[in-house]
Amino acid sequence: MTETKTEAGQDTGADESLLGGARALLEDGQSLIAAELEFQKARAGFVLGRAKGILALAALALALLFFALMALVVGLLLALAPLIGPWGALAVVFLGLLALTGLSVFGILRRVKGTLRALKGQDRAA
Repeated sequence: MTETKTEAGQDTGADESLLGGARALLEDGQSLIAAELEFQKARAGFVLGRAKGILALAALALALLFFALMALVVGLLLALAPLIGPWGALAVVFLGLLALTGLSVFGILRRVKGTLRALKGQDRAA
């Protein structure tokens, strides 16, 4: 009878140490998850802070590009006006811009269709 009590006491001690180890592992896991969440929050804050500056510079670059293109259009109009007249210069510049716009739209549509084909698994080259 004393042997049975001793074995039961050892089993209880082993169960308690196993439960203690499981609790410690659970606490370590929780602290690791909390640390990872804090790290990702800090990382996201850093990226968002940098993104503001990047977006501001991109907006400035796009505005300057727009003004440069407007200067090119006006320059073309002024340069072509003595050669083919003001209405002819207007027509040439307008049709040129319209052609470039059409090419851009066709390029966009081609890329969108290619992307959709690749997402559907129909295009292996993408």
